[in-house]
Amino acid sequence: MSAVLASEPARTVWTAVAGGVGFPVPRIEYGQLAPLLIVLGSAVAGILAEAFLPRRSRHRAQVSIAVLGLAAALGTVIALFVDGRYATDTAEPAGMGAVAVDGPTLFLQGVILMTSMAAVLAFAERRLEPRGADDSPVGAFAPQPAAVPGSEAEKAAARAGFATTEVFPLTMVAVGGMLLFPAAADLLTMFVALEVFSLPLYLLCALARRRRLLSQEAALKYFLLGAFASGFFLFGTALVYGYAGTVSLGGISDAITDRSAVGPALGGSTANNTVLLTGLAMLGVGLLFKIGAVPFHSWTPDVYQGAPTPVTGFMAATTKVAAFGALLRLLYVAFPDLQWDYWRPVLSGVAALTMITGAVLAVSQTDVKRLLAHSSIAHAGFLLMGVLSAGKAGASSVLFYLAAYSFVTIGAFALVTLVRDAGGEVTRLTDWAGLGRRSPLMATVFALFLLAFAGIPLTSGFAGKFAVFQAALMGGEVPLVIVGVLSSVVAAFAYVRIIVLMFFSEPQPGGPSVAVPSALTTVSIGFGVLATLTPGLIPQYFLDLADVASTFVA
Repeated sequence: MSAVLASEPARTVWTAVAGGVGFPVPRIEYGQLAPLLIVLGSAVAGILAEAFLPRRSRHRAQVSIAVLGLAAALGTVIALFVDGRYATDTAEPAGMGAVAVDGPTLFLQGVILMTSMAAVLAFAERRLEPRGADDSPVGAFAPQPAAVPGSEAEKAAARAGFATTEVFPLTMVAVGGMLLFPAAADLLTMFVALEVFSLPLYLLCALARRRRLLSQEAALKYFLLGAFASGFFLFGTALVYGYAGTVSLGGISDAITDRSAVGPALGGSTANNTVLLTGLAMLGVGLLFKIGAVPFHSWTPDVYQGAPTPVTGFMAATTKVAAFGALLRLLYVAFPDLQWDYWRPVLSGVAALTMITGAVLAVSQTDVKRLLAHSSIAHAGFLLMGVLSAGKAGASSVLFYLAAYSFVTIGAFALVTLVRDAGGEVTRLTDWAGLGRRSPLMATVFALFLLAFAGIPLTSGFAGKFAVFQAALMGGEVPLVIVGVLSSVVAAFAYVRIIVLMFFSEPQPGGPSVAVPSALTTVSIGFGVLATLTPGLIPQYFLDLADVASTFVA
């Protein structure tokens, strides 16, 4: 009798589920979510390959899985964009309203996937480091990350030719989070995406083969500061939910303008926007940290210097694309009605400080990777200027700038991996003297990337800065444009200084040389060169493409 009674609640629940009472069947648009699903599926396949394949077969299998997965995901993104139904203002959110598959999402996902493919090729490079004791090729990552740096276990792993092929599934997980981050249509999905791509990056930063203590220090700094930023973002989500009664970006916008049927959960009782504005400020802290904007930029130089250089390039390019996509969606979809009174004045000050700080500090750097880190801070300020335009022109200019910046960044850091001596990579600027005479081709390509960072005509950087400055002028941000132009001039001095050092200085005896890479790194650098010159020579097509893709769906 007791067994029969105990089974009654379970039977009742099952009957309710079977009858659909209170349990609506979720409607998942697998076609629209295909890029994300393919990338995460490739990450799972990489984990299984790591578990079951023999050690000597893993590297080739992992590279193949990652490249094929990224290529397949890019193909689906292109197909969705060409379809024409999603890059319009009539597109509908997917995944029960959690994911917005619209023009900005597809454009940014395409940029992230292309830069990730170039980064994976740089990860796979195994010709630059000396071979192991058994003549096996080794890469830029630690042979056994769990071993204490300098210990006998690490030395034994290096002699055995071990390779950390786990970096490839970790990278795919990070890419999956980056694809979701700018597409998130509610704050909880955005937070989950933030953590999904942040946690693998913390690990990747600690996996350098050389200077492991510096690499682990960089990863620890990134992790601790990133955890604080994530906490701010989550607390901001709670406060905004307390005001609006929803975490949906469209629902938040409706609550702010009193179009919501629910109404502000706390707005009516407090009769002010304190809770809302505090929540917005905390959300901004979380996103500005990932962007590397002042005053949340202090982690950037240390992490860029300590992380393995291929990881630095991957992180510098893709993280900024994903974070700016999320910032655009948050401000343009959830908080457009607060722009003039609240977030625009604050963000204007942040943009000005970011441009000035990044440009001025770049001039004083003596390390190439730290100089590029401060350059990325300055570029974050230029991008914020486009965000402040708060219109279709501003969104399209930011999209174009992100594409141009990310491709140049991938190529620049891939080139940095080639300048080496017996101790590995050489990043001290003084050691780069005369590189233009030792390797004219390498120095010329790196000079091209530096000129693109500076915004010199006939490069993608010039077209990107012109678009952002024009959008800011149309938005009435004249003082900010003046600051941007002056900051560009200051930053250009830092870039030209390197060019002068490479071509017009005498080579130092016993100085570094330029290693000959495999086809993998060559393709990555070539992709960067092509993506630097093509939008610079014929920018209008790419500007029109960004303009078509600049419509957000609530």
